Parts: sequence; structure tokens; C-alpha cells
Amino acid sequence: MWIADQWKDYEVLDTSEGEKLERWGSYLLIRPDPQVIWDTEKKDPGWRKFNARYHRSHSGGGDWEFRDLPEQWTIGYRNLTFHLKPFSFKHTGLFPEQAVNWDWCAEQIRSEIKRREQAGDTDPGTGKVRPVKVLNLFAYTGGATLSAAAAGAAVTHVDASKGMVGWAKENAASSGLSDRPVRWLVDDCTKFVEREIRRGHHYDGIIMDPPSYGRGPKGEIWKMEDNIYPFIRLCTEIFSEKPLFFLINSYTTGLAPSVLTYMLETALADWHGHAVSSEIGLPVRDTGLVLPCGSTGRWTPSGAGD
Repeated sequence: MWIADQWKDYEVLDTSEGEKLERWGSYLLIRPDPQVIWDTEKKDPGWRKFNARYHRSHSGGGDWEFRDLPEQWTIGYRNLTFHLKPFSFKHTGLFPEQAVNWDWCAEQIRSEIKRREQAGDTDPGTGKVRPVKVLNLFAYTGGATLSAAAAGAAVTHVDASKGMVGWAKENAASSGLSDRPVRWLVDDCTKFVEREIRRGHHYDGIIMDPPSYGRGPKGEIWKMEDNIYPFIRLCTEIFSEKPLFFLINSYTTGLAPSVLTYMLETALADWHGHAVSSEIGLPVRDTGLVLPCGSTGRWTPSGAGD
């Protein structure tokens, strides 16, 4: 399992009876988590002294119970700053477990930039080191975008929600990254990739965090199990001649990490690389155990590290 254990401003304090107790900066939140099927004793005082709690309804959805929580606040991860706020269906605008993927992608980018500098791999038009181009699809509030930009990449950030793209821009500004080469696009991810193919545009790294289920702007249905493999194949058409990485994340229940490995290995077979997949997780302070939080598949070319 790949564990996001480098946080200072966030931690899972305890888990029990379908819920997790979390510290987001100086605020304590209790949120439901379907992975928590145990009923261990709730000894942590935070279970009683929380700032907000999300109560799930038996009919679907749910509501927040607020005690003392601002409408918006910020937390940091390394050199990045994120705006948080409670909104529908228990979310805060950030998935902390993804930090383990941000770090991995950033390391791939920094290593490639160093290699290009040493090799004198420059852009004929500018004379500068050829930029590492990264595409972040289903990019949400921009955690991976910010990390990649901070590492030195030129990033294209695509999400179908105008509100989420605006939120990501706010995070970039707060992180001091407004001047970085980031394209912020509100678009359907599949339609965008199809247009990039026609334009002849290519990317060194592709990141995607597709939903389990969703609808496009014209009512198109996205179902992970049905659509993800054809979409990965489509994305290979915008891979650069010597691609750097492909990362896919999944929260779809029942989709084993090994399925991600198989899809990446077969869809990217022409690039002669290697895929590896695993669960990602967050450490739980009070038990010393790890809470699983989805799966990630990572592809790198032959000879590159995992």
C-alpha cells in the first residue's frame, strides 16, 4: 500500500462504526467512510468535541451538523495551500490520500527536468529546456495540478465543473503558483482529448481521477467499468514520443488494483513500459493502522523507477 504519511495539517485520528474522525488544520470533522466496518471503542475525545459532523441519510445524501466551523479555511501540504469548505455529500474539496500520488508525480517531473538540463534538451524556438507537459484530467480542485506545476511542469488542468476549476485557481494563487504555465479548462474530458488528438498536441505525463459514475454536459453517461479502458486507449494517442508517466486513480468499489495494472500494461503496450498498482491509504493516529482509500495505477517507461 502507498501511504500518504507526510501531512502536518491533516490526520485521521480514529475510525469506528462507519465514520472517521479527522483533523483538518485546527478543526475536527467526523465523516462517513464505507471502509470502516468495525465498531472499536471511541476513546478519542474528538468524537464528542468535533467542529462539524456529516450525517448520512438512509435515503441517500445527508446533512452537515455544524458546531464551530468557518465557511472556509486553509491547510497546507509541503509548499502548497488548499482552501477547504464543507459542501454536498460530505466533501471538503480535498482528498488527502492523494498526496502520495502528488509526491510521486512531482518526483518523476523533477527527475526528467534534471535529465533534460544535463542533456541540453532544449526547445528550438526558445532555447530553453524543453518543458515537461502534463495533462490532469477530472482534475477537481487541483491538488495534482499544483504539485506538478510546483515541480516545474507545464500543466493542462481539465474538469467539467466551472466551480471546481475556479476553486483550483484559488488554490494555485494561495500557493504562489499563479505565474506558472497552467492552462485552466472547463471541458468534458473525453471531448477535450478527442480535440487534442485532432490538433496534434502531446503530453509527457497524464494524470486522471475519473468518477465511478457521472453524466456529461449533454447527458452522456460515464460508468467507470464500461468507459475507462477505451478512454485510456484514447489518451495514448496524445502521449509524447518518449512519455514520462501515466497515473490513474480509482475509488470504484470492486475494481481491484490489479485491474488497473492490467489495463495500463495492455493499453500502453506499444510504449514498452511497466505498470504497478496498489491501494492508497492514510495512517490512523490512535491505532497505528492504515485506512484504505482507493487504488492507484502507475505506468512508467522501461528503465524508469516506480
